[in-house]
Amino acid sequence: MSLTRKLSDLKKRTKTAAEGGGEEAIKKQKAVGKMTARERILTLLDPDSFHEYDLFVEHAGKDFDMDKKYLPGDGVITGTGTISGHPVCVYAQDFTVAGGSLGWAHAKKITKIMDVALRLNVPLIGINDSGGARIQEGVNALAGYGEIFYRNTLASGVIPQISVILGPCAGGAVYSPALTDFVFVVDKISKMFITGPEVIKTVLGEDISMEDLGGARVHAEITGNAHFYAESEQECFDQIKQLCSYIPWNNTNKAVRFQSHKPLTKKYKINEVFPTLPRQPYDVRNIIRAVCDDSEFLEVHEKFAANIVIGFARMDGCTVGFVANQPLVLAGVLDIDSSDKAARFIRFCDSFNIPLITMVDLPGYLPGVDQEHGGVIRHGAKVLYAYSEATVPKITLILRKAYGGGYIAMCSHHLRADFVFAWPTAEIAVMGPEGAANIIFRNEIKNAENPEEVRKHKIKEYKEKFANPYVAAAYGYIDAVIDPNDTRDMLIHALSISADKTAGMPKKKHGLPPF
Repeated sequence: MSLTRKLSDLKKRTKTAAEGGGEEAIKKQKAVGKMTARERILTLLDPDSFHEYDLFVEHAGKDFDMDKKYLPGDGVITGTGTISGHPVCVYAQDFTVAGGSLGWAHAKKITKIMDVALRLNVPLIGINDSGGARIQEGVNALAGYGEIFYRNTLASGVIPQISVILGPCAGGAVYSPALTDFVFVVDKISKMFITGPEVIKTVLGEDISMEDLGGARVHAEITGNAHFYAESEQECFDQIKQLCSYIPWNNTNKAVRFQSHKPLTKKYKINEVFPTLPRQPYDVRNIIRAVCDDSEFLEVHEKFAANIVIGFARMDGCTVGFVANQPLVLAGVLDIDSSDKAARFIRFCDSFNIPLITMVDLPGYLPGVDQEHGGVIRHGAKVLYAYSEATVPKITLILRKAYGGGYIAMCSHHLRADFVFAWPTAEIAVMGPEGAANIIFRNEIKNAENPEEVRKHKIKEYKEKFANPYVAAAYGYIDAVIDPNDTRDMLIHALSISADKTAGMPKKKHGLPPF
């Protein structure tokens, strides 16, 4: 066969394989508002940067007439490309081919590109759109999932791993996204659950739709399984590109530095976004925007456990991770969900050399039987563990309340914060004035002729002593009490001088976090 004929044969084979499940299957995909797998990759990556591998891989299944079926690319597209000029590895399951079901060859394609990502030290992005394990291949399909999960674990903390749910993701398939760093979902398109509605109805007799069981909003707001929520696939891909601009490409580097820009002070002035009344709520995100570059803040887990705020911003051009109590929601208390949310983010930042800035304003941990029985002790300890273990620069700013265990947990000096600053409005104490006065002066109040008057006097006395940062500063637990208007300069200076920080940990195989 001549070279010309061979090239013609190559083009024909490539065209057939690239068409996926064919015209009718593609029409069905688009009819429900979904892009094809190939369109998704090309939309996400820089123009003309995608290079595909293993296009001609075929399954080896023989049972249930599988030997008579041709599945182009075995239902998954893999390759490399760039985002903003930086290399990434990517795979996208193709729902038009056997419902994107995962068989052994499908899994081998995914694990191969995962190995490439880990070997080359570049991020891995997986686009999930699959009906689950290919039943016709039995245990081989399950083995494929196991190989993927193992590699997710190996890559954890080494390269960023991003999962995009753009269709169904059910059964064992959900555990790979759960093992990755960030999960993106799209309204009305993403579905994630261990057991589907039919199984639940059969076993428990409960009727529930796929959307109500495991839709995008459920995972963004209730379960916390999704970190980013979008209204469309295009918005989702824009979010991924934005995230990639903040994070480093692997754990041996720091995030790319951008040109420094001042905050938008006309819109975000600290003395205007921070209230003068000591018990008035405010949006802590506006405090973050008042100090960070361009006032741009990429919030993570925005809809989940809103009593704590986490996300990325830049200070003097460098990426930092922010962790901040949110007084607008539950007075900013720590609880089960917010503890999990914060701890995982802290560990991500520490793994990838991203300094942490913590903003504190909380009355402590959320009280209640549900919290206690739900394991708030175990979950709350995750924050203590994450901060204590983190060796990146850690700077803490106490804005207002820092009571009890909440004061310690939110990156106090006792958990080895490098610098702890406080505004004059800071209040650092074992508990709030009202509760403390009732305990300390219990007998005095009880035996007084006018108990309520004495109680008010004692609360005032306690406030005068502890409703300020100077007692803690006297012990050296606060490094500096600062004018709020000097916050940005102080934070940038602290980040600058701690940029080359070295911190050793005891030699051990690994610690045992309170999972």
